[in-house]
Formats: sequence, C-alpha cells, structure tokens
Amino acid sequence: MLKLTKRADYGMMAMRYLAEHADDGRPHSARDISDAYNIPLPVLAKTLQTLTRARLIASQHGATGGYALARPAQAISTLDVISAFDGSPVITNCTTVDGKSCEIVGHCMVKEPLRQVNDRIREMLGGITIAELIDLANGSRPSAEEKLVSILF
Repeated sequence: MLKLTKRADYGMMAMRYLAEHADDGRPHSARDISDAYNIPLPVLAKTLQTLTRARLIASQHGATGGYALARPAQAISTLDVISAFDGSPVITNCTTVDGKSCEIVGHCMVKEPLRQVNDRIREMLGGITIAELIDLANGSRPSAEEKLVSILF
C-alpha cells in the first residue's frame, strides 16, 4: 500500500500554510506553522529543514526570520514534497530501478502493468501543485478522485 510518512504529511501541511500566507510578504516562523496545525515544534523544525534542503522553501535567519516558499505554489508539485521525505513513491519492489530484489522478475506477468500504474501515480502526484492542493481542499477544483480518474483513464 502506498502510504505517506508522518513527516511527508507534516511537510504537505507546512507547504500549504506557507502557500496560503505567501501574500503576507514576510517569512513565517516554525512556531506559526506549529500553532496553526498543532504539529510538535521539534518535529516540524526537522520537517522544515528537510524542505529547505530540498529547496522547496527558503529560510531566513534572524529575529524577523522564518520560512517562505522558494518558488510559487503553482510550481511545486505534491510529488516534489513527498519525494523530499519518502523518495520516489513505488507500489512494488519490481518497479524500482534495479528490480533485483524480486526472484520471479524474469517471468512475472504483472511487472509491466504495475510499472504503468506506478508511473501514473507519479504522474498524478507530479500534476497536482501545492496551489491546486489548496484549491482541492477548498472545493474549488475537481476532486482528487476526478483528477486521478482523468489521468488513469
């Protein structure tokens, strides 16, 4: 089962917060985000470090410092965020680059169909931006289900 880690969940929440407050014209502290979503501050601090290392957010040090998106929310995909924490999402071991961990890879009848499903999942996640994620949460765009169906079929 494809499941995000808690840190990836927190990363998505932090990205949403920063995107929703991008027009404020100022960076936001980890405390701002922690308070808004009730995320433990030490965990969020590590989450923000990961997002900074992935160049999805920028950090500004000092008394008036904090965090802001490194580029517009329309240019950051959910796949970018997930990959920063969990690596590239895969549904089976045989869809990884090496595929060597599977003993029956030579005569497996589902490897190729599963690879295609995996590619479509990555395509869907890569096609949903942080800006669209906010719109989806607010109900002003097609649902995630509708978007998934349009990509898969």
